[in-house]
Amino acid sequence: MTYRRAHAATPKAAAAVTIVLLVSLGCAHGQTPAPPAQGFDGARAHEHVRRLVAIGPRVAGTPGAGQAREYITRQLQALGLTADEQSFEAATPAGPVKMVNLRVTIPGGDGRAPDPSTGSGQDRLIIAGHYDTKRFREFAFVGANDAGSSTAFLIEIARALKNRKNALPIELLFLDGEEAVVEWQGTDHTYGSRYYVETARKAGTLTHIRALVLVDMIGDRDLQISRESNSTAWLTDIIWTSATRLKRREFLDRETAIEDDHLPFLQAGVPSVDIIDLDYPAWHTAGDTLDKVSAGSLQVVGDVLLAALPEIEKKLIKP
Repeated sequence: MTYRRAHAATPKAAAAVTIVLLVSLGCAHGQTPAPPAQGFDGARAHEHVRRLVAIGPRVAGTPGAGQAREYITRQLQALGLTADEQSFEAATPAGPVKMVNLRVTIPGGDGRAPDPSTGSGQDRLIIAGHYDTKRFREFAFVGANDAGSSTAFLIEIARALKNRKNALPIELLFLDGEEAVVEWQGTDHTYGSRYYVETARKAGTLTHIRALVLVDMIGDRDLQISRESNSTAWLTDIIWTSATRLKRREFLDRETAIEDDHLPFLQAGVPSVDIIDLDYPAWHTAGDTLDKVSAGSLQVVGDVLLAALPEIEKKLIKP
């Protein structure tokens, strides 16, 4: 996400994050982590990060990205959920690249889910994150935090939401092609989110997307999340109020502007918020490895978002 260099966050203060592992996850590769815990389980999410990192680089249009999709699909199937693929060919500075967004909808409201091929049928809330990693020729970039943490978070929150009484359908959107193929400038970035929004625009279904919550780089052991200043104010306020109520000091009362996958949605008129900790020394280096990612940090974001959902739903449901 090279684009963010122009929007550096303020330096971090030292912070201690208490990590509580509720379950033991010594599972063999390919099996589903068990046993399940109530609510969001940061330890399970961390295990998903471990398995994604084991795949290696997951660059858009490469076998690694395909293996990541297979892993995501298997984990969702184990929950009784079916992922829908949104394939497209992106025009990049390096030539055409096949990319694939994955999406799965958890029913809510009257129990119906939108038609996955068109997004039509019912209003919905989207929780999204990207699963592709940045291409580096100099080293093998495994992207534990960027984008292992967002991918793992979406898989785990699917489990937490599946048996929740959701007020409206919640679509989990795994975006491809967030990273620049060459350099973050012009349109060399956010391929998956731009394609998703344009497809909905052409289908006339943009109004069914009531809001977007984007997660990105949320696994940093020294987690400190600033308000993203491009994001929709009321949506940001609800999440930060929930964090305050839970006494989660990792959500800071400061702002920074970040370009990310939420911008195409904002530009299309969809209320959107980006939950991201970009103040991460290992960002886009060979050091973005599993040891930099904390189950405790993933737990914090999961707890806060689940606590915020009732107020978000209340705001979105038409009287």
